[in-house]
Amino acid sequence: MSSAQPLLAARGVGRRFGQTTALEPVELEVREGDGVALAGPNGAGKSTLLALLAGALETSVGRIERRKGVKVGWAPQRPAQYGRLSARENLELFARLESEPDPEEAAARLLAEFDLPTKRSPSANLSVGNRQRLNLAIAFLGKPDVLLLDEPTAALDPEQRRRLWERVGALREAGGALVLATQNLEEIERHASHVAALRDGRVVFSGPADEYDRTQADTLFA
Repeated sequence: MSSAQPLLAARGVGRRFGQTTALEPVELEVREGDGVALAGPNGAGKSTLLALLAGALETSVGRIERRKGVKVGWAPQRPAQYGRLSARENLELFARLESEPDPEEAAARLLAEFDLPTKRSPSANLSVGNRQRLNLAIAFLGKPDVLLLDEPTAALDPEQRRRLWERVGALREAGGALVLATQNLEEIERHASHVAALRDGRVVFSGPADEYDRTQADTLFA
């Protein structure tokens, strides 16, 4: 393993909501080219860990470290967009928040790349699949170095899945990284270099993806 500072790291990071512990302290490093899969059943703590890594939640214990200059793109499980705004208007708004030099051009490019409708109708009226594609397009704004994707393919058709993984692969080849929350073992086998498996807010397995097999997955979801 490289001794260089990781792009993103969780150092003993945990999260409580009142008296409920959603995530026990976790250690995780994300390095250039990595594909880190967060595996586990619903309620395991995967989404909480992603939100902590994204900076959308404050840690209860521990800290998140981000290499200087590293940008993070986050697609939460529930699409984070403004329902009264169109797909284009959402992208232009988030492009400005990500300091894109030309928000209109960035929005137009991602509308085309993700096959999103160009009509000015509210995004609340979009299909489930189109809302997810908009969610993912927003994550790609600002040229992120690390993508945090929470069950990203659940509402995508096969062609959109293929195109998403092509984009993710290009980002990793360029020195970026992926952290993926998924219950899909095939996605883990194809796109992960490392697996952190969670159950009831605890990490129960952490290691190379080729050491995480179907037997362990079956036990995790039992």
